[in-house]
Amino acid sequence: MRRTIYEPEHELFRDSVRGFVDRVLKPRHEQMLADKTVPRDIWKEAGAQGLLGLAIPERFGGAGTDDFRFNAIVAEEVAALSLGVSSCFGIHSDVCPPYIVELGSEEQQQRWLPGIAAGELICGIGMTEPSGGTDLAALKTTAVRDADDWVINGAKTFITNGFQADLVIVAARTTAGAGAKGITLFVVEDGMAGFSRGRKLDKVGQDEADTAELFFDDVRVPDRNRLGEVDRGFIAMMRLLAQERLATSVTSVGHAAQILRETIEYVKQRKAFGQPVGSFQYNKFTLAELVTTMDVTTTFLDQCVIAHTRAELSATDAAKIKWWAAEVQNQVLDRCVQLHGGYGFMNEYRVARAWRDARITKIWAGTNEIMKELIGRDLGL
Repeated sequence: MRRTIYEPEHELFRDSVRGFVDRVLKPRHEQMLADKTVPRDIWKEAGAQGLLGLAIPERFGGAGTDDFRFNAIVAEEVAALSLGVSSCFGIHSDVCPPYIVELGSEEQQQRWLPGIAAGELICGIGMTEPSGGTDLAALKTTAVRDADDWVINGAKTFITNGFQADLVIVAARTTAGAGAKGITLFVVEDGMAGFSRGRKLDKVGQDEADTAELFFDDVRVPDRNRLGEVDRGFIAMMRLLAQERLATSVTSVGHAAQILRETIEYVKQRKAFGQPVGSFQYNKFTLAELVTTMDVTTTFLDQCVIAHTRAELSATDAAKIKWWAAEVQNQVLDRCVQLHGGYGFMNEYRVARAWRDARITKIWAGTNEIMKELIGRDLGL
């Protein structure tokens, strides 16, 4: 089905993003997988091409657009090659900057946003802790006021970009026993005494995405690195999580759509019993179901993107598209593996890597179970 949400200016931008993927990412993707990281020169090239600062004001080196369709194009096109690289870029450009743009002081914005837009300051966000994942209100990392500083102690885990991040937005408890009402956000900078990183985590998939544990041992953070008001961090996280969930949905759909296209071409060429495997009725029906499911999902996703561009996307609708896109992605890729037969289980085939890479999407940005809980609460249940 023809998509209607993108205008000529968006499609020109898509051509530019595809050029970046073909010219910069594709030739080095295998090396990124081996090194388990996105090299810094690639970050800088993405910044130079204007892919990392779309929502950052122009006076700080960004594009200054509030049209999320441009962000969606970057997420979709990069995910078609690599879900891991797309997740790294997404955390850096879709998740972290809004906190600084919306909550940061003029001085903080001048200090950090130009480097973020240029790909010179790599960003991560420290929410998830070893003792709990989606339950952000129960986090245990603490920040205690000491004169003009805050002393942070605790740990974060599963942090995308964590191993090489120059800036990490850290959620810490500033009022004991206050639950969600006692959380404040801070920007911890690389090199601060007591801030350290564990090894790159050995994940099932997305090898090119550097993911690490972060440790805070009496890290002294000046009050000028506090983002927003004291004890109001949870409110900001809940408001901005809708964009993160939408962005992950775009990557899920873009990733699955590309592998499905490649699978259709594969079954046209692969033969069994003297005929293409795609011509067997069962496989033909399977692919008919998959392309229909993808069309329906893409239509819902596009409406969510438009709603967000108009500042009308609700937290409930963000939860709906997040869990649905992740579920569809995993179902589609599992059946694509099956259609490849034994080759689908070989790491040298993209479908195998894609299948592994996708499994986390039902967990990150809030588990699918929590998304359904949020939707159920909205129904008054």
